[in-house]
Amino acid sequence: MKGKMFLGAFGFLYMGIVGGCSQPVPDLCYQIEVDKPLQTMDYFGASDAWSMQFIGLWPQEKQNQIADWLFSMENDENGKPKGIGLSLWRFNVGAGSTEQGEASQIASPWMRTECFLQADGTYDWNKQQGQRNFLKLAKERGVTKFLAFLNSPPVYYTQNGLATNTGRGGTANLKPDCYEKYARFLADVVEGVERQDGIKFDYICPFNEPDGHWNWVGPKQEGSPATNREVARTVRLLSKEFVNRKMDTQIMVNESSDYRCMLRTHQTDWQRGYQIQSFFCPDSVDTYLGDIPNVPRLMLGHSYWTTTPLSELRAKRCELREALDKYNVGFWQSETCIMGNDEEIGGGHGFDRTMKTALYVARIIHHDIVYAGAKSWQWWRAIGGDYKDGLIREYTDEDLRDGRVEDSKLMWALGNYSRFIRPGAVRLTVSAFDKMKNLIPGGDTDQQGLMCSAYKNADGSYVIVLINYAQAEKEFAIDKIDGNRVQWQVYRTSDIEGEDLMPVEKVKSGKTVRIPARSIITLLSKPLS
Repeated sequence: MKGKMFLGAFGFLYMGIVGGCSQPVPDLCYQIEVDKPLQTMDYFGASDAWSMQFIGLWPQEKQNQIADWLFSMENDENGKPKGIGLSLWRFNVGAGSTEQGEASQIASPWMRTECFLQADGTYDWNKQQGQRNFLKLAKERGVTKFLAFLNSPPVYYTQNGLATNTGRGGTANLKPDCYEKYARFLADVVEGVERQDGIKFDYICPFNEPDGHWNWVGPKQEGSPATNREVARTVRLLSKEFVNRKMDTQIMVNESSDYRCMLRTHQTDWQRGYQIQSFFCPDSVDTYLGDIPNVPRLMLGHSYWTTTPLSELRAKRCELREALDKYNVGFWQSETCIMGNDEEIGGGHGFDRTMKTALYVARIIHHDIVYAGAKSWQWWRAIGGDYKDGLIREYTDEDLRDGRVEDSKLMWALGNYSRFIRPGAVRLTVSAFDKMKNLIPGGDTDQQGLMCSAYKNADGSYVIVLINYAQAEKEFAIDKIDGNRVQWQVYRTSDIEGEDLMPVEKVKSGKTVRIPARSIITLLSKPLS
């Protein structure tokens, strides 16, 4: 059975690799098939919105602590990771609501942003300094991939003169004669930040949630709706601008607010629905982007509002994967946090440092990767307030110049993936069998129990992530990979204080490992010779 890895469970989880299980056959056996690769993983990430504009100007030692938590791949003197090793950082390019102040109709200064572009058409590269400081801190800690995203075009180009939509309808808040100007602005920002800060934006998203019904009426934050035709027109013009300037930055579509908008119409009309087909089926002549330079065959979507009930958590992602496969399109889950429909953990209000939210989000990560085939998984805000939208909680002083922060089990739970599954890793097939060796469809995912996914990194190391959602402890033992005995480092995240990617033990093949109730573990092998 070369090329197979076996795991089994009967009150415990047993992993035997090559030649079957050397212990009595349990009721459930997982088989990790190293010769059946699935998607190649890209990046795990989060965004700087909206907190870094202030926190990026705090005392340097506090910035360094935050940057270590988010980006570091180093260990402390005890071998414990200093951070979760995010491999992509999202930069929110501002539209200019900060300069407008209260006239922006965005009440909170936290949700306004500065704009590099000035009213006279010149650029001020001193703007967005706090966010740019974190671009540099990320790069210093090994992050090499950066994505720029916009919630609105610059206010000078919008139809209502604002960065928020204010109920003007579901079309792009962009003047008809400003599409080319907007494309030039985006190219100028990519070139300008690289010239000023040495940071290259590898990816840019010209629209964010253009299909979101909230964008039509105008919430109290920057945002703009757009139809598929308006998105396609913008992307084509930006592609032309990039080609003329010999720029290789990739243009991403569509940052969909809901997976259902990618598949059909959902709380919208035909002009904003059926996005996979619209952008990547050649029959969609007006909106087809499959042959446009600098546009990868890739859809970006957000995991909001599709997480409950549990049957739909799986079903919606299977449906999404089927549609993506039909048109040969890859997928990134590029933004999510906890919302009001996430009733199992009390909705979005109230920051939660515990495993309650961490496990809930880990289950979403597992489903997005395993069922939707996501190649990248990105959280919304790196730092937030008293809401379940930040990996880190900020407590900012009244003058905004200083404050304190605290980490969360959510941040470290994401680290069970981001720290160890590195860009270029290949996800491996995981199958489950009963005692009679009958295949159990979807048996790698017990939504209230154990969920297992496995990967092989480019350096030859194997990674296995196990989520134990149950209240009961489990155990497993490890045998061989391709006939070789392997040593595994076990990292654990749990509600125990300090167990944040804690290296709890090293285990050789054949030994037993404990999985506490309500915990997440990652097993990392040494590269095989």
